[in-house]
Amino acid sequence: MPEKLHKSPFLEFSQFAGYQLYGNEEVPAGGIITGIGRVSGVECLIIANDATVKGGTYYPITVKKHLRAQEVAMQNHLPCVYLVDSGGANLPRQADVFPDRDHFGRIFYNQAVMSSQRIPQIAVVMGSCTAGGAYVPAMADESIIVGKQGTIFLGGPPLVKAATGEQVSAEDLGGADLHCRKSGVTDHYALDDNHALHLARKVVRSLNYKKKVDVTVESSEEPLFPPDELYGIVGGQLKRNFDVKEVIARIVDGSKFDEFKALYGDTLVTGFARLFGYPVGIIGNNGVLFSESAKKGTHFIQLCCQRNIPIIFLQNITGFMVGKDYEAGGIAKDGAKMVTAVACANVPKITVIIGGSYGAGNYGMCGRAYSPRFLFMWPNARISVMGGEQAATVLATVAKDRKAREGKQFSEEEEKALKEPIIQRFEEEGSPYYSSARLWDDGIIDPADTRLVLGLGLSAAFNAPSKKTDYGIFRM
Repeated sequence: MPEKLHKSPFLEFSQFAGYQLYGNEEVPAGGIITGIGRVSGVECLIIANDATVKGGTYYPITVKKHLRAQEVAMQNHLPCVYLVDSGGANLPRQADVFPDRDHFGRIFYNQAVMSSQRIPQIAVVMGSCTAGGAYVPAMADESIIVGKQGTIFLGGPPLVKAATGEQVSAEDLGGADLHCRKSGVTDHYALDDNHALHLARKVVRSLNYKKKVDVTVESSEEPLFPPDELYGIVGGQLKRNFDVKEVIARIVDGSKFDEFKALYGDTLVTGFARLFGYPVGIIGNNGVLFSESAKKGTHFIQLCCQRNIPIIFLQNITGFMVGKDYEAGGIAKDGAKMVTAVACANVPKITVIIGGSYGAGNYGMCGRAYSPRFLFMWPNARISVMGGEQAATVLATVAKDRKAREGKQFSEEEEKALKEPIIQRFEEEGSPYYSSARLWDDGIIDPADTRLVLGLGLSAAFNAPSKKTDYGIFRM
């Protein structure tokens, strides 16, 4: 794939999509490959069906991954190149694929909307393109089809025979000759796959698509410290503390970080840096969030929005501080300020979960619900509403109180029997692989690749025009 992308790095999304999601049915990568690469010098969103996985048919996770890729294209104004080889919806799972708003039909809705927004849609039909899937090339701005190989039809030969009694071959019903010479569904006839990709590159070259970067970009510098040192700094144990500034020093240009409010709310690290020459604001965790930390984060986000500077969130957060004194001190409203600032910020936001991501801390640090342009996880990361031990203790306390009201004892054996499966479940569901299988993130990345992944994400984000940030009410 990468060599066809102008020797570009390929930022692939969600390689673990579908992992252990359908029992004994293997759906590697969700049956579809998506990511960002450079085609003829233009950053494009690539969506490629994998016909080796159930004939390229769409499982629920396939639809979700396709739609997420289109969301990335819309957010970042990236031309879409569809490499089509699909049997359409997976019929045994049609109830989970077909009728709802964010099901199969949304793919074509998105194509129409993106085309209306001047985001180019290019389809390359390299195999079967059946039923609703036929609308991918039919709704593209330009379509290419491979002769004697690609086919496009709303109803394949078996359906035609069942419905009308007519017997017709796939080639005569929807082959390249028919669609290039008679129907006009496709625009370019390719002799083979390589020729089709060559034609796709020519189409992209003719787009007259120019990135308008509205920030100052300086020369890139490598960090002073090697990125593979991140393995030793972070380790695999979440209970082991590490300084997020050590992570920042191995990501940003020249390891230069201009910290903001260094002496105030120091469990949240904020500051400005450059990454591959692009200006960035960085927000990283060095412990639980207090009122001071939240107010500092809110202030810093406002600065980034005012200066049109993208924000990188490095998440390793157990949540906001709890307790009587902190509630009286306004931790809820101060946390809400930060959550509001994150939600309303219209600059590009990219999140990397480098440790824990728990509870409301996930919200304040731009979790999936807060529409970061991209969200990646390290293999050591954990994500859940709270830790397994804490969840088990809470539920055990509830059970113990209920027993006490009934005048009964809650034995240590009963408590242990209650807590063990809860801890085990939270351990399983908090895994980055569990998360990535369900597309709660855009992929698990090697920590040593973090700088490159962030650079590719930033570069893609600057294809979209900047927007003004407006805020609602901050409760003071």
